Amino acid sequence: MKSTHLIRPHHGSHKTLWFGLLGAIVVIAGSIFLAYAQTQKKEAEKMNPTKPVPSNADLQRKLTKDQYHVTRECGTETPFHNAYWDNHRAGIYVDIITGEPLFSSLDKFDSGTGWPSFTKPISPGNVVEKRDSSHGMERTEVRGKMSDSHLGHVFDDGPAPTGERFCVNSAALRFIPVEKLKEEGYSQYLSLFQPPQGQQQQAQVP
Repeated sequence: MKSTHLIRPHHGSHKTLWFGLLGAIVVIAGSIFLAYAQTQKKEAEKMNPTKPVPSNADLQRKLTKDQYHVTRECGTETPFHNAYWDNHRAGIYVDIITGEPLFSSLDKFDSGTGWPSFTKPISPGNVVEKRDSSHGMERTEVRGKMSDSHLGHVFDDGPAPTGERFCVNSAALRFIPVEKLKEEGYSQYLSLFQPPQGQQQQAQVP
């Protein structure tokens, strides 16, 4: 008579499988959390009001010669030969040093001067106006509030509605197009480029 052998389940192998699965879940969750934390850190670094402004020595290493000359030595770049004088893309212009939002393409106009010109800042508190008596002229200088960088000058010969012309050096700015605002940490400015709700509904009606 043949004997029958009962095959007992190996509880140890099941435990090993569960421990392995649990370990994989922990690793995946940890990777996701780490990636999220790094993303949040990058977002915070892009525009951080409490982040100290780099020293002039650091800026000399980080900025181009023209950028340093304009922002720290009150220089003026060559008209019609700079990055943004004829830029017509939608987006915002931020401080090259701190990333502070300064101007919007919605307020940009062609002044014929060869420099980027705006009717107003994106927020009045982001720029500082100072009297400038250099070069035998009386002008009003415009500086970044956080960076104390020289941006350019403001004149009273601009178009409506403000009648002002903020004539700014491209070298003091960095342009961020609309499609990059969220990625760069400026999603709060997306609403500037969205049509009012009534216009959106009207556009959907054939």
